[in-house]
Amino acid sequence: MLRYLSAGESHGPCLTAIVEGMPSNVKIDIDYINHQLKRRQGGYGRGGRMKIERDKVKVLSGLRSGKTTGAPITLVIENKDWENWAPYMDAVKRPVDDSKKVTAPRPGHADLTGVLKYHLDDVRNVLERSSARETALRVAVGALARQLLTVFGISILSHVVSIGNVSLDDSQYTLEDVARADDSPVRCICPDTERKMMAAIDRARQEGDSLGGCFEVIAKGVPIGLGSHVHWDRKLDARIAAGLMSIQAIKGVEFGRGFETTRHPGSKVHDEIYYSPDKGYYRSTNNAGGIEGGMSNGQPIIARAAMKPIPTLYRPLNTVDIVTKQPTPAGIERSDTCAVPAASVVGEGVMAWILAGELCIKFGGDSLDEMLNNYNMYNKMISSR
Repeated sequence: MLRYLSAGESHGPCLTAIVEGMPSNVKIDIDYINHQLKRRQGGYGRGGRMKIERDKVKVLSGLRSGKTTGAPITLVIENKDWENWAPYMDAVKRPVDDSKKVTAPRPGHADLTGVLKYHLDDVRNVLERSSARETALRVAVGALARQLLTVFGISILSHVVSIGNVSLDDSQYTLEDVARADDSPVRCICPDTERKMMAAIDRARQEGDSLGGCFEVIAKGVPIGLGSHVHWDRKLDARIAAGLMSIQAIKGVEFGRGFETTRHPGSKVHDEIYYSPDKGYYRSTNNAGGIEGGMSNGQPIIARAAMKPIPTLYRPLNTVDIVTKQPTPAGIERSDTCAVPAASVVGEGVMAWILAGELCIKFGGDSLDEMLNNYNMYNKMISSR
């Protein structure tokens, strides 16, 4: 079973993850992980923190000579901003003063619920861990997973389909076009829509506001049969949805045509099945988004995630001070105007992690060779049906 635990605060010394269950003999390229981390830090609408951090991963265990050993893998990403925050965020020493204490919780953030749940008197104890800075680790462990998926011919892509009230028309692109997303500052593959998205972000920034949006993640080359219909917690779409929903600020997930299917009769929704000797079973449409009955059906898996606007506003909303109980403007932390392009990269990492875990369950083994043998035997069985 593939799993990981992460630790670390936004302004602490580092972020750490321990990955367990990665089979041995998988080649790992550290530069590839760092490339994915760099992609997460890009995107039009990002804030000042991205000018400070230049995320790079250190591997402390589980790798030797560039290959996994089967032992737990320890990943560390240092926070460069720790130098400025050490007097206030030390794990043992008391802060030098209260200048970084936060008592004005932000509406829409974990702030108030967190201090009430954990019986705290400083919102910083909540916001440091709930910060989206944590997603750097998700991209790092996702980049590990992607290098396992590549061996099995699985690739992950993403792009932004809306920011604010500016949306990409589905008729404007094909799956092949999505590979160009990194050429765009907002990761949108239509130049005209890109310009409108950037203009919307500029307006929001000038107004001290923030914008959300929607991104699409696509997994190609996924074999038939990952996930299962037999238990609720083994359904592939449920696991992917849970992973995407766990990304900070994500409020909705859909697969394929998703919510749109509710507006059409079944005859216009379900993907008809065909057979030919050279293709085997196939479908000419993919309205289901590559998953039927909780299992991958061999078509590209297509998931969309909706991201709400970031809660930190430079023209803050009203809140209540948790000490004085008096009305006050919400606290302001250094933040982005729009992080949807970055969230799409995080979504790729999450999709990769879930699929790698399912791959290990389906074709499980302690080594990559064992997994490949099981995978090849399964494909021969499928092709003979």
